[in-house]
Amino acid sequence: MVQFDESICKTSIRFRWINQNPFKSIYFAAMQMAAELCTGLLLFQYINSDVKFSMLLVSVKSNFNKKAVGKIYFTCDGIKQANNFIEKVKHNDNGLTETFNVSALNSSNEEVANFEFTWSCKKK
Repeated sequence: MVQFDESICKTSIRFRWINQNPFKSIYFAAMQMAAELCTGLLLFQYINSDVKFSMLLVSVKSNFNKKAVGKIYFTCDGIKQANNFIEKVKHNDNGLTETFNVSALNSSNEEVANFEFTWSCKKK
């Protein structure tokens, strides 16, 4: 984890032998896990709050725009969006879904990929 505060959640992954694909870049699944962590943490921070809820990843969309080498940073600025979503979940007996966006940038600030993660949460 690189950063997690009131404005942003940011993770990173560095290109290494363990996460490389045959094309000498970061394997898509490794990138997807780092991106998912950004969005999952937004919701997981509330898991021990006054209202218990379950969370499930229900959909993932991704676009890969550039070869991922070096250190890649995954950023989600959906903190306020997550706050609002959890408030809705607390006051609803049915499961609700919300989609969060993540941008993956290389060290030159070029977008190498972007992701959409849709989470379902339901009050227990």
